[in-house]
Amino acid sequence: MTENAKTPMTRSLEKSTLEIERHVASGGWDAPIRLFALALAKNALAQHPELAGELPADVQADAIEDETTLFSIEQEGLPQVETLEDLLGRIVWPADVDGAALSVERIILPPSAEVSLPEDPAEADKVLASHPDRQDVRIVAAVLRTGESWCAIRMRKFDDDAKVLSGANLIPGLVEGLKVGFAEQA
Repeated sequence: MTENAKTPMTRSLEKSTLEIERHVASGGWDAPIRLFALALAKNALAQHPELAGELPADVQADAIEDETTLFSIEQEGLPQVETLEDLLGRIVWPADVDGAALSVERIILPPSAEVSLPEDPAEADKVLASHPDRQDVRIVAAVLRTGESWCAIRMRKFDDDAKVLSGANLIPGLVEGLKVGFAEQA
């Protein structure tokens, strides 16, 4: 997506996604899954004016002046689940949450190495952990209730804020999984 094609809301989501990625990166690698609610700052401050006193002046000014500014609120106490898919399937966001972001670390291999992985998940994990061509990555995927998405990918091998890859819908499966939490309830 070119810079000119981005809407103001997409630019705000991009900024929030990269801020979340830097925040998570400050804690180092080998981190658990982290989940964040996203809320339009202007609405959050209108509903909870006491938040204004906790914000730096520049953040408060941005929230008042720019209607697309997003606050990210880390969600603690995530349920214990077997898979990321199980977690995403259990999340339902209330109406005052405008979006969500998820940070997860994964091991990737070149496609040629993936074909020789054992089918047993435990055995595959052992092979992945010791494979010489493995790459550790941190993915932050974010979506808005209105459908916009943005992703950031940091490779451990190139652990530098300037080398984070980002773009809309880079990890489609994760983006779609996050959107499930905003689906209309039957």
